[in-house]
Amino acid sequence: MVSEETSTTAFTPARAPSGTPVSDRAAAAPPVPSTRAWTTRLVVVGIVLTALNLRPAITSLGALLEEVRTGLGMSGSVAGLLTSVPPLCFAVFGVMAPRLARRFGPAAVVCAGTAAIAAGLLIRPYAGGTAGFVAASALALMGIAVSNVLMPVIVKRWFPDRVGSMTGLYSMALALGTSSAAAVTVPMTEALGGSWRTGLAAWALLAAAAVVPWLPSLRDRDRGARPAEHPGGASRTGREEAPALRITRSRTAWALAVFFGLQATAAYIAMGWMAQIFRDAGVPAGTAGLLLAVTMVMGVPLAFVIPRLATRLPHQGPIVVVLGVCGLLGYGGLYLAPAEGAWAWAVLIGIANCSFPLALTMVGMRARTGAGVAQLSAFAQSTGYLISIPGPLLVGVLYQHSGGWGLPLALMTALMLPQIAVGVLAGRDRVVEDEAAR
Repeated sequence: MVSEETSTTAFTPARAPSGTPVSDRAAAAPPVPSTRAWTTRLVVVGIVLTALNLRPAITSLGALLEEVRTGLGMSGSVAGLLTSVPPLCFAVFGVMAPRLARRFGPAAVVCAGTAAIAAGLLIRPYAGGTAGFVAASALALMGIAVSNVLMPVIVKRWFPDRVGSMTGLYSMALALGTSSAAAVTVPMTEALGGSWRTGLAAWALLAAAAVVPWLPSLRDRDRGARPAEHPGGASRTGREEAPALRITRSRTAWALAVFFGLQATAAYIAMGWMAQIFRDAGVPAGTAGLLLAVTMVMGVPLAFVIPRLATRLPHQGPIVVVLGVCGLLGYGGLYLAPAEGAWAWAVLIGIANCSFPLALTMVGMRARTGAGVAQLSAFAQSTGYLISIPGPLLVGVLYQHSGGWGLPLALMTALMLPQIAVGVLAGRDRVVEDEAAR
């Protein structure tokens, strides 16, 4: 029996005219296997490079938020609104991703998304004023949004038997890009002359590199739009072209969406405000950036381990609980001794933020087909990011009006409790196709 992994690089040769000897048909077959193998390698490279670019637009801004606020004349409330822009864009534009993928193919849409990231990152520091900065950021975030939604779809279609390992690979790359931007932005800005504009614009180069591996997909929309087939015409991942699910009927889909929203709330509060929390506690700016980087870099090894572990468990609830407890301890410590135990709290909150790769893995596990994954991914991420919008904004308002971080940290701690509860529900061994059909 041919394994699913082998079929990832298999191909269906063109049929020779009937009556042609078998040996002649074999000799006449074009050398498609090597082409498919190279295409698969390019997909892997594209996944990794795209994942590296899914967070630097946010964490690079978090590292320089005080300088950006001063340069653009922002108040604390406006800065809080700025940290709420990412989840808003992810919710609005992410819901468009499945339709665009059906029309152009997921790989082609991701290619366009990475180009939008590069353009937005290059334009935003020089757009002039807060409005221009936000508009250019929205362009980059639009590209991130569609790529966020379509990464699980590409993994499910190209690597259906390796969902855990491939999700772990791009989650690890995403965490690496996140932490690198947090750690490198401040020293890179200083090395480039000290202008925050140059420091932010430099990340456009990495995004431009991510466009290249997806360019071959533009020449073959059909391959990108439909899953590869086994010889004989059967879909590699089953009945991909099933009718659209009534996804809102699924309790698992709703639990996963709320879990995704609450973990996104925690992540974007951390990315947008955590460096500032440390700076207000007396930690130097460079060290605060490193602490944020530590929080993000925890996702590099764990984002590879957690999805692989999750796919081996019938219920992902225990992982949800462990991550949630780490979050409770980290936020509690950040309230009691922000500077004294800074490194410990950064590590604990970094572990808690690994709920993101877990959520992505559950998206791939809670649907049977690529079409189901596309719908579930769009629903869970769009709904989840809508849920997460008020969090960073509310933190900014509480910080400005209370004059400290007590109330914001109390909010962040309290939100971990429902996150644990809905994560346990989302981790049950069920698929949305069965629940939506009832």
